[in-house]
Amino acid sequence: MKDVLVLLLIVFFVFASSVKLLGWQKIIFETQLAFFHKYGLNRAAMFVVGLIELAGVILLISSLFVIENPLVLWSGAALLGATSVGALFFHFRFDRWQDGIPAMVTLALSVAVSVL
Repeated sequence: MKDVLVLLLIVFFVFASSVKLLGWQKIIFETQLAFFHKYGLNRAAMFVVGLIELAGVILLISSLFVIENPLVLWSGAALLGATSVGALFFHFRFDRWQDGIPAMVTLALSVAVSVL
């Protein structure tokens, strides 16, 4: 069960971080960049968030296939959970709570991976 949750986090954040880093999905990229601008953040901040998400993904992948160490798994889940908490902070402060639903889901998955 834990491996399935880890794989869900990996798939979601590979997509999310690649959009933030590369901007390859134009509609999603522009929507996310508009959120960042609304929060008073710029493209560089969005890029840093993408790097943090990618680092979390790399740690999760490493924990599954390379280094079977619970600390590596926990570190990856903690990075992704931290980005989810940050997203929730900004969504709750500047947006409708419904905009934070993806971050709520990814935070729940990160916590579940950490405790299972």
